[in-house]
Amino acid sequence: MTEQLTRTPGPRIRPLVRPVPAPRRPVRHPHPEPHPQYPQHPAGTGPRPARSPRAACDGPRPPYRARTAAPSSTGHAELAGRFAHRLVEVLSGARPVHQLQRHTTLPGFHQLAALVRTGPLRPRGRSQRPRLGRVHDCAPGPGAVEACVRVEFGPRHHVLAFRLEQHTRTGQWQCAAVETR
Repeated sequence: MTEQLTRTPGPRIRPLVRPVPAPRRPVRHPHPEPHPQYPQHPAGTGPRPARSPRAACDGPRPPYRARTAAPSSTGHAELAGRFAHRLVEVLSGARPVHQLQRHTTLPGFHQLAALVRTGPLRPRGRSQRPRLGRVHDCAPGPGAVEACVRVEFGPRHHVLAFRLEQHTRTGQWQCAAVETR
């Protein structure tokens, strides 16, 4: 008499920190450098005109940067941006609060649960999706990141601030404090 046990799949939990991607492979046959004397434009196309007078005065544009993270010297802008997005989802009711329980300390979870109960970021009237502004972060000390983000619900604006601390034993980042206005 053998019984076969089947396991039901549990919830899939994604870590907050993603592994660092491997460096890209070099190109085998790079394009030759253009000759400085001869333009490389096909006949009749030429360079594209600037869209505005100010753009014509500027030099080459800087590379594209994601809107969710402001320039940061802490190196944790991506982490703060991802956590801010998850916090706004919880506070607006799109995600249950218990999904962030693993990623918060006990006092941080109590603050988050109290904010969810009072509902400062709940959409009122017509359901609108929240829009996040730039995430500004700073490192007040080693193993700690403090960040703030502006959240827009149509004409209403809120500010969300939170503190992430790195657990000493596991190295996992956890939210220690949350505040919104």
